[in-house]
Amino acid sequence: MNVLTLSIKQKFFDEILAGKKTQEFREIRPNTSQKYIRYKVGDKEYKHFEEVPEDQEPEVVPVEYDAIKFLTGEYKGIRPFAIVEVKGANVEILTDEDGNEIPYEVDGVEYVLAQVVYDLGKVLEKSNV
Repeated sequence: MNVLTLSIKQKFFDEILAGKKTQEFREIRPNTSQKYIRYKVGDKEYKHFEEVPEDQEPEVVPVEYDAIKFLTGEYKGIRPFAIVEVKGANVEILTDEDGNEIPYEVDGVEYVLAQVVYDLGKVLEKSNV
């Protein structure tokens, strides 16, 4: 089973366990993109944008996960967790109020603001902490 591990605030953790929060949103940044997305050209997927052939325009697709392990609490000792089924995922390009993509720059390279959206299913396992 392919499981993504994410830290989350207690409030949202509790909402997931109660079934009130059914989606998880994560901003895609250059330093986290490998965790969330792949660049797809035909049947081939690339981890890094730089690997895509220059003459190709890739499709950005989410990495497929079976579940997300949500951790909450302090970053020491035993932390409460819940493993939650992922029913689906998609990548959204964020836009301003006029519908234009929102660019930003990191180390002289321009990117477009995007997020990955995970559709959450049932809680598969949770800690007793």
